[in-house]
Amino acid sequence: MVFQTVALFVRSKGPDEFWRKRRIFKLAAHFIGRRRNCYSIAIRYVHRALAYATKGRKLKKEDMKNLWMTRVSAACEEHSFNYNLLKEGLTRSNILLNNKTLADLAIWEPMTFKALTQIAWTKVKEDGVKEVDNLDDLPPRNVLTRGLLK
Repeated sequence: MVFQTVALFVRSKGPDEFWRKRRIFKLAAHFIGRRRNCYSIAIRYVHRALAYATKGRKLKKEDMKNLWMTRVSAACEEHSFNYNLLKEGLTRSNILLNNKTLADLAIWEPMTFKALTQIAWTKVKEDGVKEVDNLDDLPPRNVLTRGLLK
């Protein structure tokens, strides 16, 4: 670009301004009214929407963790077992499953989840964990370990 005066050079915002505004207007395309068409208003609402989107991603993760924990706890209650004891027993048995996987198993594979609770019950009972006092004395069927063969 050739400028005839310094004043015109200072006043020009260059080709970058078009693309910068275009990016904001693309993000504001689904807004209604002046929020969509007026740049000074659009930029304000786009920044706010992006901030909400950032918070929303964190809240979504939190909500999913709570949902998984609720599902696993409910499934444990069905088998008269405790969530903390389940995690402890599975960890001691070297069965390292995260909450999402446990929740999916609890919903879609109830027999597999039942087998996992039986394994955890057996391991916790063998190792003599403190909270194990309120569990039944009878071991679950279908689970045999060295500790139970005595």
